[in-house]
Amino acid sequence: MARLLIHVEGQTEEDFVNEVLRDHLVNHGYELVSARIVGNSRLKRRRGGIRPWPSVRKDITNHLRQDPECIATTMVDFYGLPKNGPGAWPGRALPLGRTSQLKASYVEDALLENIVGEMGANFDPTRFVPFVMMHEFEGLLFSDCAAFGLAIGRPELEIKFREVRDKFATPEDINDSPITAPSKRVETIVLGYEKPLLGTLAILEIGLRTIRAQCPHFADWLDKLESIAT
Repeated sequence: MARLLIHVEGQTEEDFVNEVLRDHLVNHGYELVSARIVGNSRLKRRRGGIRPWPSVRKDITNHLRQDPECIATTMVDFYGLPKNGPGAWPGRALPLGRTSQLKASYVEDALLENIVGEMGANFDPTRFVPFVMMHEFEGLLFSDCAAFGLAIGRPELEIKFREVRDKFATPEDINDSPITAPSKRVETIVLGYEKPLLGTLAILEIGLRTIRAQCPHFADWLDKLESIAT
C-alpha cells in the first residue's frame, strides 16, 4: 500500500488534508496520508505563504529519497507562487491570457520536469504528482455559496458569494489580480475573514463531493491520486 505526503503552503490547507482528504484517500487504498507545510512557512507563525521554489524542492526531494515507497504531491495556490528571481517557481512566469486549466498544467508540468531532473535518471516520475490550485484555496469555497455562508454563521452573504460565482464557469476560474483574487473577494464580503478558522469551517460544510463536482482541475488531481493508490 502506498504512502502519500501532501506538501501544503499553510495551516488551512494542512487542516483540509487532515479533516477532509485523509480519510477519503485512505479509503481508496493509501496506507498513510499526511500533510507537511513546505519550507519555513511553519516558522512564520503559521501565517502560510508559499516559500521560494528551491526551499520547497529540497523538502520534496528529501522526502522522496528518505522514503522510497512514498508518493509526494503538492497543494499550493497559483496566485501566490513567486514568478521572478531566484525563488521563482518553474512555469509560473507564463504569458497572460491562458485558461485556468492551461495555466495550472503549464506550472505542474514544469514542476515535474524540475523534480525529475533533480532526482536523477532512476527516479520513477509517477511518485510525484504536482497540483496547483486555481487560483487559490478560497476559490474552492465558491463551490457552494449557501454552505459557505451557513458555515461561517452568515447565511445572508450567500447572495454576495453567488454574485461572484455566477460570473465564472467554475470556481477555479475566479481570477488572480491583487483586487479580484478569490481571497480578496472573500475579504471584501466577509470583514475580518480569518482563513484558518472560517476557511476550514466552510470547506467542511461544503464537502469533498461538491468541490469535486464544481472544480474540474481539483477533480483531475483527486482522480490521479486515487488511481495511484489502486
